[in-house]
Amino acid sequence: MPRRRLDQVDAMRPIKQAGVVSTHSVLYFAPAAASVGSGAALLLLHVSREGFFFISACMLTYAYTDLRLRDGAGLRRFYGRRIVSVLIPYLCWTVIYFCYLLPTAHYPSLASALDHLALMAETGYYQLYFLLVIMQFYLVFPLVLMLLRRTRGHHGLIIAGAAATQVTMSIVTHWQLLPALMQKYAQQDALSYLLYLVGGSVVAFHLDEVHAWVVRHARLIIALTVAAGLAAEGIYFLARYEVITVLGSGNDPFQPSVIPFNIGAITCGYLAGVALVRPWRSQRTKAAVRVGSDDAYGIYLSQMLFITALTWLGWGKLSSTVPWPLLCVATVGIIFACCIALTSLLARTPLAVPLTGRPQVPWPSLRPRRQIPAAPHPHQPELAAATAAANEKNGT
Repeated sequence: MPRRRLDQVDAMRPIKQAGVVSTHSVLYFAPAAASVGSGAALLLLHVSREGFFFISACMLTYAYTDLRLRDGAGLRRFYGRRIVSVLIPYLCWTVIYFCYLLPTAHYPSLASALDHLALMAETGYYQLYFLLVIMQFYLVFPLVLMLLRRTRGHHGLIIAGAAATQVTMSIVTHWQLLPALMQKYAQQDALSYLLYLVGGSVVAFHLDEVHAWVVRHARLIIALTVAAGLAAEGIYFLARYEVITVLGSGNDPFQPSVIPFNIGAITCGYLAGVALVRPWRSQRTKAAVRVGSDDAYGIYLSQMLFITALTWLGWGKLSSTVPWPLLCVATVGIIFACCIALTSLLARTPLAVPLTGRPQVPWPSLRPRRQIPAAPHPHQPELAAATAAANEKNGT
């Protein structure tokens, strides 16, 4: 049956993208002398990745809970939409980044250049590996949906199993106990994020109950998240200064100690989304949230164009006079402004869907029309729920 649009989840998208952009800003512009502080920041900023997978799985499941798994036509439509929403943008932006970096690449031959392009497509250029992971989830989604349907009333066991697997995978990845091939591609392996993918799907089955519980216990969740973050940072510094050598690399994104913080931070992100869409928010706040949500996929896809451009312009040299945390905050603001401008432009061209994940928008809509609410964009990988579900049910 048709699902309502989840405005609070739409509001989470720009928050999540701010985390992704912040991660890359720290990686590119924090000076080497600040490696301890930047490592501590990166440890917690990596949650933007897990948040991406959780939201994607949750919204996909929420929109397609009623998907008929024995309906060949329905499955073909489902996978056709995944190709449009993820695979085509992934391939397009891989080529864009390859061409964009050609002036500084200096390949010795055409063959070596093509080999590098193939490698970029295989592993995902910087943030694009997120899409490789979510495509793996799309492939097995019918099986996940079948499992959750058949285990109604026992989803707690599913979560417990996913959590145990997540902890195990984090431990063996963190201490490099996996076979060499799995270790090499751990970042692109969906098994490395199983708790967030399966957890997102389970939450979609119980969204009303989860929403009520989270809102009712907001203060407790925030307090526990802060405590979990402090604990993870404590372990980071103990490992960084080799106080306890068995802890391994402190800011490794697969550090098992960060899992509780990740769960809490994703939940806090949901609470922030709920707060941002309260009815009494100002029109300016509502407009900012709408723009951030509409352009979130474009921000995610295009951010490295502008981060790379800033490195070419010597932006990082400012860290000698500007404290690096302030420099990174300024970088996030610049990247967001540039990405929103580019996404808004591309969304008004015939290439809107493959380059922004949005349906093409007519040029006159550059002028804001408050009376017309923004339509959900089913081409985004997280899926704005109501339209996608209704279209699927009607066969459109």
